[in-house]
Amino acid sequence: MRGGGYVPNNPPPKPGLSIIDEDPDTARPISAPHRKKAAGVRAWMVVDSTCQAELIEAGKHAIMRRTGLPARDLRILDPLLSYPSTVLGRERAIVINLEHIKAIITAQEVLLLNSRDPSVTPFVEELQRRILRHHHATTAQEGNGEDSNWSNLYDLGEPQSIADSPVNFSQGFPQFQGQDEEGKAEGKQGLDNQDGMKVLPFEFVALEACLEAACSCLENEAKTLELEAHPALDKLTSKISTLNLERVRQIKSRLVAITGRVQKVRDELEHLLDDDEDMAELYLSEKLLQQNLENSSASTLTEAGSASYKSELQNINNSLEQPYGVSKALSRDSHGIHTSTTHSVTGKHLDVEELEMLLEAYFVQIDGTLNKLST
Repeated sequence: MRGGGYVPNNPPPKPGLSIIDEDPDTARPISAPHRKKAAGVRAWMVVDSTCQAELIEAGKHAIMRRTGLPARDLRILDPLLSYPSTVLGRERAIVINLEHIKAIITAQEVLLLNSRDPSVTPFVEELQRRILRHHHATTAQEGNGEDSNWSNLYDLGEPQSIADSPVNFSQGFPQFQGQDEEGKAEGKQGLDNQDGMKVLPFEFVALEACLEAACSCLENEAKTLELEAHPALDKLTSKISTLNLERVRQIKSRLVAITGRVQKVRDELEHLLDDDEDMAELYLSEKLLQQNLENSSASTLTEAGSASYKSELQNINNSLEQPYGVSKALSRDSHGIHTSTTHSVTGKHLDVEELEMLLEAYFVQIDGTLNKLST
């Protein structure tokens, strides 16, 4: 080395540059712009089941821990990559990539990737309005003590002050003031079943908002194209000119492009409707409840097994075979409970009629749009 000490080629990174990307707990609200944003960190809007919303910055590792999704599923939402329309059900989350809607839905919150996009703003407002109505419905249901099993689905998160929440949310979102009563009278977006008792799970409310936004967007584009196509064809029929030919050619290119997009959304809905197991994966609240029940059963079984083991140790001198007999019996009981629970969960998961009706409504809508474009 000439004249001086050794200088490392790769100096250690400055502390604090990648904290947000590595630790989910450090995903924090956006305040002032950072001098240098860590790689992979993006802005997400998080709307929880009580309609509280905030903008946070989080990297892919933080989102993976928060939602339980693998990295390959997050790539579906990458705005720099081109992925077809997707509704993907995982153990703890639903990945939505439908047109301009790029979101992750869990049993307790919705994470939107491109909430600052002007085309997404109407969707965000509609999503918040639906979630607020859903929160009022579940709060009223819990207050009446009806269908306690469904009420318990919404008690799994951090405790909130339910009595104070509606007031705070209305102040936070002025556009929602006075809309909750009006929303209750709307039929199409009703959160209740025909019996008026059971409220849809949170994830279905969010999923329906995503489906309606995507299908309505494509339907409006198809109508706009139709309004432009007929006059252009009439002009070309009356007078063949370079200008008229170019206009029709552009309309045809747009027609091909939008037809492909509509076809992808239709195919995705058809794929879900054809597979009950795929639809069952979207029941996030039910899976979360069943997991808690299984954990509770396993804990009870462990305690019972420990008590039995201690009892057998006291009588071990009476019979050498007795501990093995109890151990085998306990093993059979454990297996039997596990099998019964698994069967029960599977049976409930495959009862997907509620979700099937929701998906079919939007399948009919998008199929109608496709038929209109084909004619």
